[in-house]
Amino acid sequence: MAGWLGALKKTRNIIGKVFSSKVNIDELDIEELEEILLRSDVPVRLTMDIVDELESPRRKATRRERLTELLMKELGETPEFNWPSDNKPYVVMLLGINGSGKTTTAAKLAKRAIGQGLKPMLCGSDTFRAAGSSQLKLWSEKVGCDFVGGEMGHDAAGVAYNAVESAIEKKCDVVLVDTAGRMHTKTPLMDELPKMCRSMDKRRAGAPDAVWMVLDASLGQNAVIQAKQFNEVVPLTGIIVTKLDGSSKAGFLFSVKTELNIPILFTGLGEDEDDLVPFNPEEFVNALFDENSDADEV
Repeated sequence: MAGWLGALKKTRNIIGKVFSSKVNIDELDIEELEEILLRSDVPVRLTMDIVDELESPRRKATRRERLTELLMKELGETPEFNWPSDNKPYVVMLLGINGSGKTTTAAKLAKRAIGQGLKPMLCGSDTFRAAGSSQLKLWSEKVGCDFVGGEMGHDAAGVAYNAVESAIEKKCDVVLVDTAGRMHTKTPLMDELPKMCRSMDKRRAGAPDAVWMVLDASLGQNAVIQAKQFNEVVPLTGIIVTKLDGSSKAGFLFSVKTELNIPILFTGLGEDEDDLVPFNPEEFVNALFDENSDADEV
């Protein structure tokens, strides 16, 4: 299983010298410091706060202690997600643009649910592509769970309805609805999302219980812009960040928390089935530092 240090290696290669105790902050040009942070997609406001904190001799503490406190405060607390035990099946709709990793994320979530003793169902509601739901069907067979899908041209809302109905009949605990990848600028496709929600609600009042957006970490701040526009169409209740191991822009996670005010629930630290893990703010922040650094006094 991949770990946080390995997953954040590319970001740390850029941002590490800001946090490393091996670098004398007094010898680092402020403009260079700001550039390093911004290249890692750390928000501008937070970058200014970091610069101010590193320049200030206000408190006697190690640089790492001061920065950790600042960054942890920025992220806030993120309680680990647990599947609710009432109002089954618990229905989750997964949103995202093409290539964000929704389908594999849905499968990994199903495997996590199975590992916790639950009975999940995967729903392939991507009816735009000829093989839209076939990949998810293969995943359902691999992880060992029920599946409901739709053929190309079928009504995606109807497929979602059928999945909820089937899950009720089969006494499933969780339904993971994998939607078609769509750009946030395509109005007709975005308009389909509320229709899908209304369809599921007709079969089981309150469904979907959660709407999670899958964000590709390699897109950095652009992913936050996408999430904002999705959130205007269908209110998001959670964020899943994928491909963190391939991104040098992990600083954008601070924007996800502060600009969207939506909890980051899971993060993808690698490509293996078990590499989707609950988001841990403390482990994330610690992994941004040079893994071999020692805490010096500033």
